[in-house]
Amino acid sequence: MYDIKQLASFLLDGDSLKVWEYIQKNKRLSLHEIYENMITPAMRYIGFLWENNEITVADEHLATATCDFVLSKLGYNAEKIKLEQKAMFLCLEGEQHYIGLKMVNNLFEEHGWETKYFGPNLPLEYALTAALEWKPNVIGLSVSIVYHLPKLKEYIAELVNLPHKPQVLIGGRLAAKYDLVPYCTDNTIILTDLLSTKEWLKNYHMGGKQNAAL
Repeated sequence: MYDIKQLASFLLDGDSLKVWEYIQKNKRLSLHEIYENMITPAMRYIGFLWENNEITVADEHLATATCDFVLSKLGYNAEKIKLEQKAMFLCLEGEQHYIGLKMVNNLFEEHGWETKYFGPNLPLEYALTAALEWKPNVIGLSVSIVYHLPKLKEYIAELVNLPHKPQVLIGGRLAAKYDLVPYCTDNTIILTDLLSTKEWLKNYHMGGKQNAAL
């Protein structure tokens, strides 16, 4: 239905205008559908090309930066409602893959949440300081590298014990591939993809407390 390779080529060219025009041809799609059906498959295809040495690290970085710009524009243009809820999102220290996390941040904003998006590579001490000062209802963490899992456990243990007891959400590439439950607490939710994020938001707004996967 969508020419993912064409979209990927625009991203690899760093041509944000062509990426935007391509997306705008499908205005009927929701923000979640654009992420799930267009941007995510295109970025996965780019990752496949990189893993098979068909593109360079520079190519991948350019595509990521272009995608980042387009995500910012999509988030800015999305219609939003306003709720009295706050969420902050960050990647663990050493984690550089942030595109999925930014999509999740934008979905929360679309659903009326006030957010703070800290992006990649935020050390725990600074995450704790930010959370203590701002007191978010939800803290979203992204982990993509296996050898960062012990660090994930450390982040979760510290964040769930903050005085205001935030809900901690875990996502990232590993969430759908590994059993992260041993690294989590009872107050941690694992979200495996954007669809589960959307469902979590829907249930939250209906007053539900989830113990489901993200």
